Amino acid sequence: MNWDDISDALFGGAAQYGDILALVQNSVWAGAVLGIVGGLIGVFVLQRDMAFAVHGISELSFAGAAAALLFGFDVVTGSIVGSIIAAGLIGWLGARARDRNSIIGVLMPFGLGLGILFLSLYSGRSANRFSLLTGQIVSVQSGQLGMLIVISAIVLVGLLMIWRPLRFDSLDPQSAAARGIPTVWVSFGFMLLLGLIVAVAVHIIGALLVMALLVTPAAAAMRVSTGPLAVPLLAAGFGVLSAVGGILLAIAGTLPVSPFITTISFAIYLVCRLVGSRRDRVTRAV
Repeated sequence: MNWDDISDALFGGAAQYGDILALVQNSVWAGAVLGIVGGLIGVFVLQRDMAFAVHGISELSFAGAAAALLFGFDVVTGSIVGSIIAAGLIGWLGARARDRNSIIGVLMPFGLGLGILFLSLYSGRSANRFSLLTGQIVSVQSGQLGMLIVISAIVLVGLLMIWRPLRFDSLDPQSAAARGIPTVWVSFGFMLLLGLIVAVAVHIIGALLVMALLVTPAAAAMRVSTGPLAVPLLAAGFGVLSAVGGILLAIAGTLPVSPFITTISFAIYLVCRLVGSRRDRVTRAV
């Protein structure tokens, strides 16, 4: 092979990659927005010990998306309806952690069973069914991107509005209640915001792996920092890196986007865990 052949292969591949990237730029923007908001809300998910709730909401979100696919409605709308129902039930019935975990344990198999039923009745393309579980990168149209941005903006604004009471309630719920903070309404509002962002995440990364953007980036950030501002910023940055990096890698091959996003997210967590452990050993030695 001479230099001309190598040059054609390199530049031809780069041109082809650029063409594909132009086709999925909506998904790149959606992944970036999702990474930011998912990382921010993930901090409170961990502080409130609600990682299990994320998975429970995603199962009903999956069922809603599958129902929308079966009956010919917008999949994102179906995801939102399923997520809101799940988040509302968990927030309303699961005020205490013990009740919350039992409710989630009941909702998860119910939502998964409904989703599988709807998908088994769906006679359309099998790729559409598979994408609800593992994510998709080429189907985010301009209208859907607008909806995703609006939903993410609503979640972000709502999160900023309740940030201080939510943080107080997450770290010390007894003291927050004693200080007159309406902890029940704060918790319920947070669950609704979580339901909205889970619905968006399900559309991008799939129902089975949604925690890779709503839990792992925040867990990684908490391993290397404890600052009230540094942790959310790091979590948002890790979320963007995982989502956008996963999409950029996925379009170069034929695999679904979710393995790339989850692998990057997990690698970031491992690095942060090693850095945090090393820092802790140095601190103890001093």
